Amino acid sequence: MRVLCYRPHLTFAIYESPQIEAKTAWDAMLCATEGGAKLPITFRRIRWFVGPPLVLWAEPEASETLGRWHASISAAIDPVHCRPHYRPGAWTPHCTLGTCIADGKSKDAIAFAQSFDRPIEVIFDVVDCVVFPPVRVVAQRMLPDGRKITKSASGGP
Repeated sequence: MRVLCYRPHLTFAIYESPQIEAKTAWDAMLCATEGGAKLPITFRRIRWFVGPPLVLWAEPEASETLGRWHASISAAIDPVHCRPHYRPGAWTPHCTLGTCIADGKSKDAIAFAQSFDRPIEVIFDVVDCVVFPPVRVVAQRMLPDGRKITKSASGGP
């Protein structure tokens, strides 16, 4: 993923249709995440898409929030404009770890994925909209903490 010069991420949609401009996609993402907060996600398995080329990815635990955000984006922009693997019913939430794994390394990569047996806990704290190739962030918003601050009897936090 270093080749992309882009941090680990979850992709909700990829639009290749000229009718869908970056602003349209960004507006859909803002609407989907409205009121959302930093999102804790646990990955317990590493999987792969066969390809070619082989792609390694981390599988997040089931998340109602991820499903809701994806559904909202799909409701805002007709999925016919989206790559088939990102459409409702076909989308697999994933965090890509490696793309274009060389054929000579695919057995090693699959063995690594199969042997992975520990959780990785992360906090996703930003949503953005990118265009590629090359990857270029065109809009970004930090997600708030989501912790509610309550005042004590003395009036302090």
